[in-house]
Amino acid sequence: MNTTELAWQAEEACHNAWPALHQVWCGDWMLRISGGFGRRVNSANPLYAEAGLADETLAACQTVYRGQGQPVIFRVPTLLDPTVDARLGYTAEGETITLHADIGAVDTTLDEAVEVLSYPSDDWLAAMKLAQERDDDAQDFFTRIVRSLMIPVGFAGLRVDDDLVALAFGALHGDLLGVESVITSEAHRGKGYARQLLNALFAWAAAAGARGVCLQVEAPNAPAIALYKGLGLTTELYRYHYRREPA
Repeated sequence: MNTTELAWQAEEACHNAWPALHQVWCGDWMLRISGGFGRRVNSANPLYAEAGLADETLAACQTVYRGQGQPVIFRVPTLLDPTVDARLGYTAEGETITLHADIGAVDTTLDEAVEVLSYPSDDWLAAMKLAQERDDDAQDFFTRIVRSLMIPVGFAGLRVDDDLVALAFGALHGDLLGVESVITSEAHRGKGYARQLLNALFAWAAAAGARGVCLQVEAPNAPAIALYKGLGLTTELYRYHYRREPA
């Protein structure tokens, strides 16, 4: 598989690991709609590298989002022809990096402190809500998303004194693991728990047939990028940013 093919596989993996509640196909774009919670699942996404943006397609996308009372947002990966980005002219925001590693390049050490479940338990969801400091509405949205996943998923949690203090989940798209929602509770940061947690998640994926790992991280988040590169995810496949229509 060449680099471009791998990049588009990562696109698919990350979409499937964080699915929108609703989708509308519009020309060369997939419109993801989820009621306003987060840009990834409330933005228009290109379906392939040759995706264009004709006037009628742009107008149709605008109509859909405005009809939902949501801002018009396009997610623009660097895999596209740059003229598409220039065509939009909206405000740019949210630059994000997609990192990748072959499964042999990461540590797949199991840790008895980490459990990997096939379904998000109430305990895991409650710990995620606490760690992410979400309100009830945001947590309800998160729960609906993770319970709607249609591909194999591992929900990882690391316990200290019976409390879940580090969490993440990974969804297996073919032979590529897409990692999501990595978090350590504030009181337990800086102790290496995220590394232990992710190594165990990688081990779960390897046992399920994964040949690679990918994840997406916001470009300004230097500590997270350092963590992931230290874990072996040193290949940058591509970046993306959003274009938001001015209010």
